[in-house]
Amino acid sequence: MARRSPLTTLPLFFLLSLLLLSPTHAIKFSLQAFRYPPQKCIWNAAHTNALVIVTANVGPGLNQRVDIEIVDSSPQKNIYLSKKGIKAESRLAITSHSEGEVGVCLRNYVEGDVSYDEMAKLSRVIDLDIDIGADAVDYNAIANQESLSGLETEMRKLEGIVQEVVDEMVYLKKREQRFTETNESTNQRVQNFGWFTILSLAGLGVWQIFHLRAFFKRKYLID
Repeated sequence: MARRSPLTTLPLFFLLSLLLLSPTHAIKFSLQAFRYPPQKCIWNAAHTNALVIVTANVGPGLNQRVDIEIVDSSPQKNIYLSKKGIKAESRLAITSHSEGEVGVCLRNYVEGDVSYDEMAKLSRVIDLDIDIGADAVDYNAIANQESLSGLETEMRKLEGIVQEVVDEMVYLKKREQRFTETNESTNQRVQNFGWFTILSLAGLGVWQIFHLRAFFKRKYLID
């Protein structure tokens, strides 16, 4: 029986590892209702121009209204989408504008005439699923549109995952280069400040010597 070379099994193992290690962003929690509720945000990292699909499944709840907002962590605080009164299952899609994190923020408002004691018992269960990048692409639709086989569909998905890995490596390389430049600039500034301090102290010492010498001469303490 012919033995398979390890080199031929390595790419298959690598591709299967990418499939198994593909991250999932799903969370289920209870969202308390208030008259003026604070935001509860779920943050996930996303690259520039990354497709983000948010599937929010909101459980039943009387006298409650759940609002959703998708924002990012940039200084401009971009608001991609804002929707009020989501119910049951809602599917939302946005494309990120900048490198950083995308936050899915929810508020649960109390509506109607509800007493304080009743308000403390009001909450709704939120089942949140966030797909980013290759995970957000509907490969089944692509397969139907392009008449792809099951293997071709999986290869297309792997291609997207590999591209995400490459983009992540490029991003990390740029960050490393930026941090290196920052460290070198900081080191040069500290060195310049050190030389400035040494020269200032030396100049101050020389000035003190001449000043004291002139003072002692005026007092006829030295020739």
